[in-house]
Amino acid sequence: MWRKASAAALLALAVGYFYHGSPDLPEQILQYIGLPNFQPSSQSQNSLEQVISSAWETLIVLPTRQWSKVAVGVNACVDVVVSGVGLLQAMAVDPGAGLDHEVLHSKEDLKEAFIHYMERGAAAERFFSDHEAFQRIARAAAEYPGAKLYVGGNAALIGQKLATYPDLMVLLCGPVGPKLHEMLDEQIVVPPDSLQETDEYHLILEYKAGEQWGSTQAPQANRFIFSHDVSNGEMSSLETFVASLDEFEPDLVVLSGLHMMEGQGRELWEERLKEAVLAISDIRHDIPIHLELASMTDKDYMNSIMQEQVMPIVNSIGLNEQELLFLSQAGEGPHSHLDAWKGIPDVGRVSDILLWILEQHGRSEPSSEADLTRIHFHTLAYHILATVDGYWGNQAAAVMAGARVASSQACGLQSVDAGKVELKAPLEFHSSHAEPREKLLLNPAEPVTVWRRGNVTFHLTVVLVCKQPLRTVGLGDAISAEGLVYSEIKPQQPF
Repeated sequence: MWRKASAAALLALAVGYFYHGSPDLPEQILQYIGLPNFQPSSQSQNSLEQVISSAWETLIVLPTRQWSKVAVGVNACVDVVVSGVGLLQAMAVDPGAGLDHEVLHSKEDLKEAFIHYMERGAAAERFFSDHEAFQRIARAAAEYPGAKLYVGGNAALIGQKLATYPDLMVLLCGPVGPKLHEMLDEQIVVPPDSLQETDEYHLILEYKAGEQWGSTQAPQANRFIFSHDVSNGEMSSLETFVASLDEFEPDLVVLSGLHMMEGQGRELWEERLKEAVLAISDIRHDIPIHLELASMTDKDYMNSIMQEQVMPIVNSIGLNEQELLFLSQAGEGPHSHLDAWKGIPDVGRVSDILLWILEQHGRSEPSSEADLTRIHFHTLAYHILATVDGYWGNQAAAVMAGARVASSQACGLQSVDAGKVELKAPLEFHSSHAEPREKLLLNPAEPVTVWRRGNVTFHLTVVLVCKQPLRTVGLGDAISAEGLVYSEIKPQQPF
């Protein structure tokens, strides 16, 4: 009897081994050896998404002290969203090799830069220098079948998201033309000095996961943005924005659009950045400022923002994986030798860079004169909020709220549908890439992992990635806006 039992146990172990290694083991073999038909099931995977989604609904709560007025500036435009491959084909552009360009001068530059980022599945934004060529491309985009017009610009998109909260009053400053004004939420206040006769248009070339053009295949859905936008490029609304704050009296200021100046050339951005810093410095010190970063390519410009100019005088920043790595490369920080992230950015490496930013350019020590105490990092698979202890509250809810809106908005839904999303992030990771480091786990039933390094606390949550995203533009802005809504300043720490 024991021999039969042992044989059965060994057989079961063998089948388990082969099944684990090859889940597509033919059904007839399983039937032949008289064991149940083990079919790979997606139920356990779906249930994991459902567990996380349900946990979010329970754990995401608004803070005790909420913002009542938020002022947002200063980039705003109309986005023309089209199929990138479709538009380039309609313009009789042939596929070829990808090549990045800091500034686009022709449709050939556009094609090469688009392919460069499409083959990486990465987002990017560039300035198109030739006004007439841009107008021709813009007309072709607007006339392309299926082209759609949306509210655009980080400030306007953040304002739109904030305006979904009925108790929150939102001021938006930026170059607002008639079409954009018509599309903005009625709850948004636009100062008269921000209104202009014509709209600024940005062209957004989207591509889907797996989409192919020539030999290039996109590993994931994303977009490439370009414009010839002088108003936003010069941040011409900044002084109007700051001047309007005295009357509006906001609890929070959200600033974006600095990346637009990069394409104007060093001479212009050097001078304009000094003026911008003076303007921002005029904002009352007790009003926290969040800076939303975006795609940049000029290391000197990024260094000016980071070291000498803007970053030390803001309290919070929002950025994605490309912007984080570029920031480290510009400042020769941790992992700056990496050319690009491979696949999902390593949590330990991201944690190292976030800590470096707060220690080198933030207020990680009470003696520091810098104001930066919070970084909201987002990538496709997970988000991290890193904060200096003692300044911000409700950050677990804030990071989950950002992830939840990324999951729902990408699918074009108001709430997360567990059947339309998938978990891509690892549930096991490390607090740093180097020793000493802590091994960390994420519990799907309580989907926030917390760790500390010095006096900086990290909150990580996973994103339930939309399987068939309808629109990727503005996700970063929605993530940062939602994270801010659920964050609160600890009043005992004056700014």
